[in-house]
Amino acid sequence: MITARGLVRTFATRTGAVEAVRGVDLHVDAGEIVGFLGPNGAGKTTTLRMLTTLLRPTAGTATVAGRDLLQDPVGVRRRIGYVAQGGTSLPQARAGEEIVDQARLYGIGRVDAVARGRDLFDRLDLDGLWDRSCASLSGGQRRRLDIALGLVHAPQLVFLDEPTTGLDPQSRANLWEHVRTLRGNGATVFLTTHYLDEADALCDRILVMDHGRIVASGTPLELKRQVSGDAVALTLQDVDRAPDAATLAGALSGADRPSVDGTLVVVHVPDGSSTLPGLLRDLDAKGIELAGVEVRRPTLDDVFLTVTGRSLRDEPAA
Repeated sequence: MITARGLVRTFATRTGAVEAVRGVDLHVDAGEIVGFLGPNGAGKTTTLRMLTTLLRPTAGTATVAGRDLLQDPVGVRRRIGYVAQGGTSLPQARAGEEIVDQARLYGIGRVDAVARGRDLFDRLDLDGLWDRSCASLSGGQRRRLDIALGLVHAPQLVFLDEPTTGLDPQSRANLWEHVRTLRGNGATVFLTTHYLDEADALCDRILVMDHGRIVASGTPLELKRQVSGDAVALTLQDVDRAPDAATLAGALSGADRPSVDGTLVVVHVPDGSSTLPGLLRDLDAKGIELAGVEVRRPTLDDVFLTVTGRSLRDEPAA
């Protein structure tokens, strides 16, 4: 659905050229939900603007929704939906008018446009707001209206730029289900987000961008396994047995060097769940008693910190 090779975007400034995107290669299959993560200034927005025809690449090629990005940008626009981070609705317009006008721009008849709009309003918890002015809507309601505007023409490929910013937890969960329904109906979703739980819950694959390049890609599970594996934390009854427990833990397949802090022994292994039963048997055979045991799986924030040197949780949405 998306294939890009060597995408570059350079901006001219008073002090010289600034390369915001530095040779991005990416591929998105039809029917995937792909998350696009990166710290502020990484080049995500510039890449997204290029893929949605809002910004012409300085170099490189791309095919989006079956159309050449450079040779047929109009064809790309006809086949994609784009929900911008900043919103697109006019404050003085009525919400229903906005959705119908958007559909009409894509050649959809008025009757069908109204039917599609009403259905989206119902799905996105906008029921009863059809005749309200956009200016009178809450921030969350306006955000859901933006999403309806991007979906009313039933695009094959949907770009969602920070779609749940400003939504309450219930509205976020509702939107997650709608995104999954889009994929179930055959659409492809390209999603930027600063919410790691959102990326983990929704995305089939994740791309991490930093300094204008893709620095990591894979499924959420693959990326988390690449960090350092699972951490197995053993809390011992007897501090004097910590060296013996560390020796057993360090002998596990794929284990790193265990750390010891008093009665706490921590070792990283590729798969804690499959490793733990054998380790417990070995500890019992040596008469080493435990006060507690825990398997800690790496998070996407661990991935982000490893590949960019920064925590996405510390990045403000922008």
